[in-house]
Amino acid sequence: MPISLEEVRHVAALARLDLDESELARYCQQLSAILDAMAKLRQLDTAGLPDERPAPALPALRPDEPRPGLGRDSLLANAPETEAGQFKIPPVFEAD
Repeated sequence: MPISLEEVRHVAALARLDLDESELARYCQQLSAILDAMAKLRQLDTAGLPDERPAPALPALRPDEPRPGLGRDSLLANAPETEAGQFKIPPVFEAD
């Protein structure tokens, strides 16, 4: 299924690609080859093939269970500066 040079120009414009004429010609050939391969795949008879996974998918994450958090002292142990049980940071806004 050949794709025209104008279609490649249109796709390049949508993707905001600045392609010269040699690049446009090369992409035209490559995209036509890809579309031809997809057309061949569409012709395959897949009626007898299973369309489900061969094995059940396993959960990717551990269960979300509550657990105790870290104490304030252990959290602040590596802080450069603390004040009143909180992180102390330099002022963000200067007072006028």
